[in-house]
Amino acid sequence: MILLVTPSERARECAAALQAATGEDVTIAESLVRATALLRAECYLAVVLDQHLLEIEPDEAGTTIEHLGTAIPVQVNLGISGMERLVREVRAAIHRRQRDEVRARQVAIGRLHNELNGTITALLLSTELALETRGLASAAAEKLELVHDLVKKLRQQLESAGTVEEVKQAAGV
Repeated sequence: MILLVTPSERARECAAALQAATGEDVTIAESLVRATALLRAECYLAVVLDQHLLEIEPDEAGTTIEHLGTAIPVQVNLGISGMERLVREVRAAIHRRQRDEVRARQVAIGRLHNELNGTITALLLSTELALETRGLASAAAEKLELVHDLVKKLRQQLESAGTVEEVKQAAGV
């Protein structure tokens, strides 16, 4: 969902153009106070802010910006911007956000993969060393074998989940 914040007479026209271009529902707020209230109640993908409002109400603009959450702020001058430019700016902002999210996911997956790999290696080594202990009770040996097999299975699952490079390819990056 996109929040369009403008007192402009062209608000409905802008909202329709944004909805057609992005496929997202568009909500209109005529003021920054209304926008802040909406931001408190809903999560938005993007918030399109009319530059005119930001300039004439700087204190309220700060409050609105504090409540953006994860929404992408897109500042435009609707007095001089055409529909094409508005749509282009919002699409570009959404596209940048999507690329950033894919990269962040890739980094998180890579870190998790590395951390798990290290832990799995340590578990395998520890269980193998414990299994080599002389005089180990057969019940304890059976349990260690079970743990060893589970850790090997976990390693196989991690490897089949793919490498970071495969994740990048699947994500189209």
